[in-house]
Amino acid sequence: MTSEELKRRTKTFAVRVIKLVDALPRGLAGQVIGRQLLRAATSVGANYRAACRAQSRAEFAAKLSIVLEEADECLYWLELISETNLVKPELLKDLTKEANELVAIMLASRKTAKTDIVFANRQSAIENRKFSQGSAQ
Repeated sequence: MTSEELKRRTKTFAVRVIKLVDALPRGLAGQVIGRQLLRAATSVGANYRAACRAQSRAEFAAKLSIVLEEADECLYWLELISETNLVKPELLKDLTKEANELVAIMLASRKTAKTDIVFANRQSAIENRKFSQGSAQ
């Protein structure tokens, strides 16, 4: 999946959550949980876009950590909505599945980015040693 496809996917997730939040009951629980879910879901796409503009691999991995945290938080709020029957649980299955998939994608991407950082650091250390040894002679 390309970064552009993932940008679209995270935006579509946010749009779906916005529609869900608008359909929640107007009571206190619906309002509080809805606001929390809305904040987290819109943050997933916004922070993923920020990650795509990162200046370094380390910054990219750090921003993906935020995306991962927000996507996982969405799962928590969706579970609460389901378990309290604010919305029928079967109506949340697709959205919950998408949130789980986004968590898995971000987790794998962050792991890859961190592995790349470690590899680059090792390569740099090896090159520095070679340079130091070469100039010492």
